[in-house]
Amino acid sequence: MQILLGFIVGACIGLALHYAAPHRDTRGVALAPILGALAAGLAWMILTWAGQGVDSLWIWLAAFVAPAVVVYPTLLVLGRVRIAHDEREQARLRIA
Repeated sequence: MQILLGFIVGACIGLALHYAAPHRDTRGVALAPILGALAAGLAWMILTWAGQGVDSLWIWLAAFVAPAVVVYPTLLVLGRVRIAHDEREQARLRIA
C-alpha cells in the first residue's frame, strides 16, 4: 500500500508540470498526472524490490525526480508534434 505514496507524489508533480509546460492547450489535463504517477510508481516499485523501505531517502528522491525527468520532456515533444500535425492538416484541408 505504500506505493500509493509514490503514485500520489508523481501525479501531483505531473499536474504541476502540465501547467508549467508550454502548449498545454494541445493535450488533455489528465495526461501529465497519469505519466507522473506511472513514472513515480515504477521507480518506487523498483527500489522497493531492491530492498529500500519507506524510510529511505533514495525512494523519496526517486519518487520526486522520476516524474520530472519523464513528464516534462514528453510534454514538450507532444506539444511540438501536435502543433506540426495541426499545421499539416490545415494545409492539407486548405484551412486558413
